[in-house]
Amino acid sequence: MCLASYVTVPIIKQKLPTAVSPSYYTRRFVLPTCSSLVRTATVAAVFDTATFFYPICFLQTEPCIMGDVAVENPANNVTPHTKSSPLDSIPNIDSLEGTGTDGGDEYATLKRLQRHLEYIQLQEEYIKDEQRSLKRELVRAQEEIKRIQSVPLVIGQFMEAIDQNTGIVQSSTGSNYVVRILSTLDREKLKPSSSVALHRHSNALVDILPPEADSSIAMLGENEKPDVSYADVGGLDMQKQEIREAVELPLTHFDLYRQIGIDPPRGVLLYGPPGTGKTMLVKAVANSTTASFIRVNGSEFVQKYLGEGPRMVRDVFRMARENSPAIIFIDEIDAIATKRFDAQTGADREVQRILLELLNQMDGFEQTSNVKVIMATNRADTLDPALLRPGRLDRKIEFPSLRDRRERRLIFTTIASKMSLSPEVDLDSLIVRNEPLSGAIIAAIMQEAGLRAVRKNRYNIIQSDLEDAYAAQVKVLSKLHKAALCLVVLIN
Repeated sequence: MCLASYVTVPIIKQKLPTAVSPSYYTRRFVLPTCSSLVRTATVAAVFDTATFFYPICFLQTEPCIMGDVAVENPANNVTPHTKSSPLDSIPNIDSLEGTGTDGGDEYATLKRLQRHLEYIQLQEEYIKDEQRSLKRELVRAQEEIKRIQSVPLVIGQFMEAIDQNTGIVQSSTGSNYVVRILSTLDREKLKPSSSVALHRHSNALVDILPPEADSSIAMLGENEKPDVSYADVGGLDMQKQEIREAVELPLTHFDLYRQIGIDPPRGVLLYGPPGTGKTMLVKAVANSTTASFIRVNGSEFVQKYLGEGPRMVRDVFRMARENSPAIIFIDEIDAIATKRFDAQTGADREVQRILLELLNQMDGFEQTSNVKVIMATNRADTLDPALLRPGRLDRKIEFPSLRDRRERRLIFTTIASKMSLSPEVDLDSLIVRNEPLSGAIIAAIMQEAGLRAVRKNRYNIIQSDLEDAYAAQVKVLSKLHKAALCLVVLIN
């Protein structure tokens, strides 16, 4: 007498599945079964349908018989180089419905359905293992991407794409590279001249930076606009009217110009000596309008590497068009817009290329794009005639250095309205004097008078403070004037 065991091997469609290898079922089914037989000291084990492990009949060209079912040789239907999913091997259970009219057939159908159930359970375990493996690979890939992007990156510029995986970029040093593009990046956002982040060592393109212009180009937000209004600017009534007609009205009442049949000015040039109120009037324009305000200094366009200056000019106008209605204010325009000449050095040629790009951009945008340009300079006589011609800078507003008595009274009263003055203060005694005083000098006189009152621990300004401050500023002004005259004599 010996202990025997009967083992039924699951058969799926009576043949080996194409998606799952027999070794997988050996690990999942045979090894645990043999282990249990050893533990129970089984002497004999009967494996039913052993052709599951040794399908010799598969080598035949004719159908073979497994149990009571004829099985077609699967080798005759093999399609080379075809990858199927594990779900393709699930038997069609619907074909078993309706069979088994008597008890024997019903029992056979039940056994087949049980084998199908066992197969589906094994298939589910296999799919779960594959899912866990894919999840681990996904986590590793995400960690690798984070590791690459966490390294200090180099800012560059995307030039053009060669294919889906490679492209041409320009680094911050001015060199061009053919680099690989990270597969997770959105190719729709990769456009020429867009800012990108490059890997520090391989220069691979790993990130796309926001489509904003250079960091030196500042667009004032709603909370960053200056708090200077037109009422804070003393005098300059004619200049206020001209700049409002050229800048504000085209943005707010464009239909008026269209009905009359004229084009509003494209650009405005503010010129005059230092301290005459050019920048202060522009601050009032920025405060009074709801348009986006972009301020940049002319010297900021002059960069170390060739091509950076023209690119910044393009970025300024692109930002203005994207945030229209917008006002572009370029201060100290004479830094890049002087009269052109036969340049002998690379630096001079680069400055001239910046000017050419500026001229091109001013002619490029449409009148209805709601983009206005304001430029300011102290040396209008040095500007290039191509910039000054009508069609680019249509309106030129002069700020005189010598103010008449009415203008000086308006400036003095405007500044004094925000200060604590003693009732005995007489501003007319300062207004009637004939020294050439600009708006900045008048503001400096009032500021100096306030400092003298603070020095003496008083809460208001008296007449003596104003007299002392006036004398000090006029003395400094006369010294500067004499020094300028001496310099002119030495040059001549």
